[in-house]
Amino acid sequence: MVKARLHPAWSVAAVAFIALIGAAGFRSTPSVMLQPLHDEFGWSLGTISAAVSVNLLLYGLTAPFAAALMAKFGIRRVAAAALGLVALGSGLTVFMTASWQLMLCWGVLVGLGTGSLALGFVATITGRWFVKHRGLVTGVLTAGGATGNLIFLPVLSRITEAHGWRTAALIVTTIALLVVPLILWRLRDHPQDLGVTALGGVTDPPAKPTGNAARTALVALRDAARTRAFWLLAGGFAICGATTNGLVGTHFIPAAHDHGMPNTTAASLLALVGAFDIVGTIASGWLTDRVDSRILLGGYYALRGLSLLVLPSILAATAHPSMLVFILFYGLDWVATVPPTVTLCREYFGAAGPVVFGWVFASHQFGAAIAATAAGLVRDQLGAYTWAWYGAGALAILASLLSLMLFAGKHLKPIAPGLGLAVPAKA
Repeated sequence: MVKARLHPAWSVAAVAFIALIGAAGFRSTPSVMLQPLHDEFGWSLGTISAAVSVNLLLYGLTAPFAAALMAKFGIRRVAAAALGLVALGSGLTVFMTASWQLMLCWGVLVGLGTGSLALGFVATITGRWFVKHRGLVTGVLTAGGATGNLIFLPVLSRITEAHGWRTAALIVTTIALLVVPLILWRLRDHPQDLGVTALGGVTDPPAKPTGNAARTALVALRDAARTRAFWLLAGGFAICGATTNGLVGTHFIPAAHDHGMPNTTAASLLALVGAFDIVGTIASGWLTDRVDSRILLGGYYALRGLSLLVLPSILAATAHPSMLVFILFYGLDWVATVPPTVTLCREYFGAAGPVVFGWVFASHQFGAAIAATAAGLVRDQLGAYTWAWYGAGALAILASLLSLMLFAGKHLKPIAPGLGLAVPAKA
């Protein structure tokens, strides 16, 4: 009896998962280092949060261009270069003495690097390598970031407390560099490179870019922006970013610290969000293969909004049962929105889906950047984060309504033959 050979798509997915964990290392550090940088340099939380905002904004804006670069130069080359940028930006932070250097290292270099290994990278991998299990694998790869948070947050918090934030930054640099050889060795650009088809069938043929990657990305944005679906998806995902990375991911630890909770305890709770996020995102991927993605998004955003409205009343000096219930509930919903959003981009925009999703993800990070800065300013001006939590809860409920409005444009036809972009079909 001949044993069935494991499809190489699984190997590619495994390497991509490890790369995403490596990229998540630095994205875990701002929440851990916010208070130490404030204490050492005397910079306001608003100033430090602005550097985080630059990172989050570039993290998103890079995604569509990175997806186009992957189409032109290959996934492997772009991913390896991205991890090199993460290592460079993280390593240079140990020499900084002024806030503009924080903007350059945290904001520009690491923003560009992690943005190239963001969810546009996930959409490209799953779009090329998977037909069967595409939603599930999208969920698993998206959970790579949460896994990185789960691994790095408590470790970096303890290292920062015991040895200083510079040691933590250098550890992130080392980890990013260690992943590069694995990428170059095992990651492949297309199933055709190994003489196979995608798992479960044949995917759209590899794009043949004309002109440079920037033009490809901008043309995709121009065409997608003609559709109602794009703006509803982008609006909802902007709120998604504001209510996760921008607010909770950046400010949960200092907010808990305001209530007397030790930083290490708060970091452990945030890491626990990552643990439940892994479960929630994989489950969301499984559901995405079976349930209409518009319904899933509407439910996810509504539940997130309700949880954020409750948070101000349960923050305290200790991790009491109500806080643990919030962590469980919120963690399951953290990035569960990604698999259905990726699926809808492919449904509405066809072969252009990964690049269009890159722009939708850019809106996610635009929302995150605004929220990171706004929450820091709210804390500086009002002395507490209370109104930041309430505002985020209301926005999440709005995102639920935007997602349900997608039902009005469910039936579509192509904008042009073979282009893969879509507009509502005429009756």
